[in-house]
Amino acid sequence: MNNFKITYLLLLLLIFSGLNAQTNNYKIIAYYTGNGEVIKQFPVNKLSHIIYSFLKIQNDTLTFKIADQEKTLLQLVELKKSNPHLKIMVSIGGWGGCAPCSDLFASTYHRARFAKTTMEFFQKFNVDGIDLDWEYPTIEGYPGHKFSPEDKNNFTELVKALRKEIGSDHVLSFAAGGFTKFLEESVDWNAIMPYLDFVNLMTYDLTSGASKVTGHHTPLHNNKVQKQSASNCINWLIKYEVPADKLIMGAAFYARVWENVSNVNHGLYQPGKFKQGVPWKNHQTYFSESEGFHHYFDKKSKAPYAYSASKKLFGTFDDSKSIQEKSKFIRKKHMGGIMFWELSQDKASGGLIDVMYQELSK
Repeated sequence: MNNFKITYLLLLLLIFSGLNAQTNNYKIIAYYTGNGEVIKQFPVNKLSHIIYSFLKIQNDTLTFKIADQEKTLLQLVELKKSNPHLKIMVSIGGWGGCAPCSDLFASTYHRARFAKTTMEFFQKFNVDGIDLDWEYPTIEGYPGHKFSPEDKNNFTELVKALRKEIGSDHVLSFAAGGFTKFLEESVDWNAIMPYLDFVNLMTYDLTSGASKVTGHHTPLHNNKVQKQSASNCINWLIKYEVPADKLIMGAAFYARVWENVSNVNHGLYQPGKFKQGVPWKNHQTYFSESEGFHHYFDKKSKAPYAYSASKKLFGTFDDSKSIQEKSKFIRKKHMGGIMFWELSQDKASGGLIDVMYQELSK
């Protein structure tokens, strides 16, 4: 085989590997909190973005919480060599991780410093972008964290400062609450969206662990009882003229479980006490028939759930069927794609990533 043919074949391989996770241009975005070794067992080639979570801000600079995070980030960036389509991003904040954000980003000086040092961080580690996970500007989030009305404008100015510094070659996104109060009060959508590549909608935990009544935590549609849902969030944003192709629907790779739930309506919308989360990789074992669980599907909300009358346990989650329904909705609304929390909770093979990839490739 001559050199021309070899070069041609290598070029084709590069092109096809780059297309592998494009899924008709829909994004499949994974938040990830694990290490650089564990991630190798997952189908990374089916992902468009990995958002490594979470780093912290110290002296206006992105820094690692522990030394091992630097090693992990370098290993994640290495994945781009065999997956040239893949973008590696970092995230700040998270639930309980943005205590200084309200005060820090109120300062023009600190916003500018953070933007500058973020670009330096990108260049040092060959990182492709940043996701801002401030929970939440303007409204109450993590108990005890400061929030103020000024957060809305300060968040806008932070987004502008970052985009100015990192340019158009790097990715800028943020994680948005999927509930109505966030949509209406937290951010200035018209002001920020021109500067953002996409927004990750946290359309999960819509029935949170603080709730004393069970419900769907990541439903596609609302119903007569439950008004918060993915479609409620997305339709609100589209009506508000946020570009649909910048909207990324959130999915959950974990269940939420309540205990002491009465055997009424299969445990749905009944009093109970939050017990625990269960990762998808442990789903079959935890919610097994031997533990007394029966599985149900709310046709209105397109949401699965499970109940054990013998143990009085109720579980709400995403599964293959709900991911299929969410993918159909994404295609119907011409959205940007899907994201999920979080990669290490999936099965190594035959997991929910595979369902997403298959459905969004249609």
